[in-house]
Amino acid sequence: MPKSSDSRRATTSPSPERREELLATAAEVFAALGYNATTVRRIADSAGMLAGSLYYHFDSKESMLDEILSGFLNELRAGYEEVLAAGLGPRETIEALVTESFREIDRHRAAVAIYQKESTHLRTQPRFGYLADSQQKFEKAWLGTLERGVAAEVFRADLDVRLTYRFVRDTVWVAASWYRPGGQHRPEEIARQYLSMVLEGIALRE
Repeated sequence: MPKSSDSRRATTSPSPERREELLATAAEVFAALGYNATTVRRIADSAGMLAGSLYYHFDSKESMLDEILSGFLNELRAGYEEVLAAGLGPRETIEALVTESFREIDRHRAAVAIYQKESTHLRTQPRFGYLADSQQKFEKAWLGTLERGVAAEVFRADLDVRLTYRFVRDTVWVAASWYRPGGQHRPEEIARQYLSMVLEGIALRE
C-alpha cells in the first residue's frame, strides 16, 4: 500500500517551534509510559496529529528520544561548566550546582524522568553512548568540588566524598518525580531548602 501524502518529506524544514512542541509532547509520553511501551502513534495521538504526519518532523521515536536527552544533558553540562568557571569557594560551588540542577528539573522535568528510567539500558547502545560520558563529567564536577572543600577545611575531614555525592545527587534528582513547573515553589526556593538540610550535615560549624 503506498504511503499517504502526510508521511512524505516536505521540501521545507519544519519550524523549530513546532519541533519543540512535539518533543515536549513526546517527552511527557516517554516519561509516563517508558520508551519501549511508547509508539509513534501514541505520541502522534497526544500531539493531535496523524502518525504519518509525525514522520514529517522526525524519522523515528529513537530520534525524538535522542533529541530530548541530548538537549537536556547539553544544557545541564553548560550550566555546570559556568558554575565551575565562576571561581567560587567549595560551599558556594555546591550551592550553585544544586540550584542549577533544580533549574534544569524545572525546565526539563520529563527528560530527567526519562534519563532516570532509561539511561542504564540506553547507554549500551552506540547512539546513546554520550549518556555515560555525561555522567562521568557530572560526577567529576561534584567529586572535585567536595574534595576541594575537604582540603580547604570547609567540609568535614571525615567526609566520604563519593558517598556524599551519591546522596546529594539522588536527593536532588528524585525531585523530578514530584516537582511540577509553575507550582507553589520556585526551583531556587526548593534548592535553598534542600541546601539548608544537606550542608548542615557536611559543613564545619563556625
